[in-house]
Amino acid sequence: MNAIEAFILGIVQGLTEFLPVSSSGHLTIAGTLFGMSGEENLAFAIVVHIATVLSTVVVLWREIVGLFAGLFAFRWNDDTRTVCKLLLSAVPVGIVGLFCKDAVEAFFGNGLIFVGCMLLVTALLLGISYYARPRLKENISFLDALVIGIAQACAVLPGLSRSGSTIATGIMLGNNKEKVAKFSFLMVIIPVLGEALLDLLKVFGGDNDASFGAIPANAMLIGFIAAFVSGMAACRWMISIVKKGKLIYFAIYCIIMGLIAIFAN
Repeated sequence: MNAIEAFILGIVQGLTEFLPVSSSGHLTIAGTLFGMSGEENLAFAIVVHIATVLSTVVVLWREIVGLFAGLFAFRWNDDTRTVCKLLLSAVPVGIVGLFCKDAVEAFFGNGLIFVGCMLLVTALLLGISYYARPRLKENISFLDALVIGIAQACAVLPGLSRSGSTIATGIMLGNNKEKVAKFSFLMVIIPVLGEALLDLLKVFGGDNDASFGAIPANAMLIGFIAAFVSGMAACRWMISIVKKGKLIYFAIYCIIMGLIAIFAN
């Protein structure tokens, strides 16, 4: 991978992490076009995912500071409840990460047909959420947080959008669109940082040197910066899009990209 490829892939990751079109699916498609191996694709994905988590922290820093302030007030308040819901939502993906990590990573080498099919599933979820008219709720419940967390766990598959799955699920459950969008972006922080920590421990332990060493350090840095900057822009944009209920356009996009991935394989 050279610097230009890393720059392009970083922008792809930053934009698609927050837009409901599957960052892993687009990285797989772009990586295939650039001739990247499955190990290179996975290693690069880990680095740029950390970048987009940091962009989330920058965009939603007021919400995050407020949550910590409420948590350390040591009272059962709205902020404490939200933190508990975020932790609960991370349980399903944590179980998948601990017990099914090797199986999930194997999907990243399954080619474009699988990615295309998962993009079509993403389109279906977005379409259903657009036309669904559930009874609206004031706040995200603990049960809703768990269900949204299950949707996030399913979205570890390449091509199935994490933000699309979680936001669409939250909307179908009747939750406020803006609250669901922010909850979706906050809930990814815990599992992505946890996964990155485990992978870094493997690197320092010598289990994963080959996959990370296959990509030059300057390419990793350029990809990280590109993903961070584009991620901040996409995060702000996506919150506005969800509030306006424009997800159907992304469903159409996912159908087009899904069909291209399937027939281009």
